Amino acid sequence: MRVLLAAVLVLHGLIHLMGTAKAFGLADLEALKLPIPPAMGAVWTVAALLFLATAAALFLWPRGWWWLAAAAIAVSMVAIMPSWADARAGAVANAVIAVAATVGVLLGGPASLREAYDRDARQALATARGSDAVVTEADLAPLPAPVQRYLRVAGVVGQPRVRTMRLRMHGRIRSGPTAGWMPLDVRQVTTFDPPARYFYFDATMARLPVPGYHRFAGGEAMMLVKMLGAVPVAEDSGPSVTKSETVTFLNDLALMAPSALLLPNIRWEPVDDRQARAVFTLGAHTITATLVFNAEGHLSDFWSDDRGKAEPGGTAHGLRWSTPVRTFRRFGAVTLMADAEALWHEPAGPYAYLELTLDDVVYNTTVP
Repeated sequence: MRVLLAAVLVLHGLIHLMGTAKAFGLADLEALKLPIPPAMGAVWTVAALLFLATAAALFLWPRGWWWLAAAAIAVSMVAIMPSWADARAGAVANAVIAVAATVGVLLGGPASLREAYDRDARQALATARGSDAVVTEADLAPLPAPVQRYLRVAGVVGQPRVRTMRLRMHGRIRSGPTAGWMPLDVRQVTTFDPPARYFYFDATMARLPVPGYHRFAGGEAMMLVKMLGAVPVAEDSGPSVTKSETVTFLNDLALMAPSALLLPNIRWEPVDDRQARAVFTLGAHTITATLVFNAEGHLSDFWSDDRGKAEPGGTAHGLRWSTPVRTFRRFGAVTLMADAEALWHEPAGPYAYLELTLDDVVYNTTVP
């Protein structure tokens, strides 16, 4: 869609150069019967350049390209009006571009979900607290044996404790076992003191952009998904959502910030040499999850019965939620999950509704 819009902008810009050619006698254009004075020819030229710049900004300035589009449309209409009989078709093209620019504002403008995420992430990273103390073998001693082994093979011993993390992920998501998959691009910022999780995604449904924002901060969670950045298609908040996000918070740190498993609000219960149970308290909610480790010591699965599933009529409870890990790889000094799924274990059988690949993780940063 972006490439198509860029092509329209380039073509529209080049067509404006016909006005330039007419005004300065560079070509005899029969399609333009009305005379165009040189001063107005300059306006046609500026409009052409602005449309070409807008096409480039679609890729180089995706959050603000619509500012250039608005300027290009305004200058273009100044050029078109005196030549309306010859150039009125350009007004139709401007209207199409204006609609696209409006969507751009909804997706990335001051009132967009993306801007809300960016604002929250900047504030969270700027005010996060915590210690950069290095993780030692003595820190691991109180943990169950498989958790100790996991932290060692993950490579966190000798590394600073994680105060904040910034993630980039991509994958796909679907609403049910028979629903179609939607591509997904994810940005996330998490802080541990105070505990907060900001999860923003861009998805595509029926070729239309569908951004979403999960916000967990101040002991409360909410989620909002909007078609074209304007029409809500999913929205939820309240205690059940906060409890579910508490499970997700623990899952995130277990998979992508292993040293955070040393947090004092996690109480550990040994299960066997491949499993351990975590009882995690965050604010008003206490949840339980079981961590499963493979023969090499890596965290291979995580499951909990405390995460509710969002349904059209409300939040459904009593379903097991798990995140089996498919592959692992090195990210700097640590080894983490590279690809994982999220599954709902329904009575008819489990199904994956989310698949994610971890592209990048940065610890203890102040840059969102």
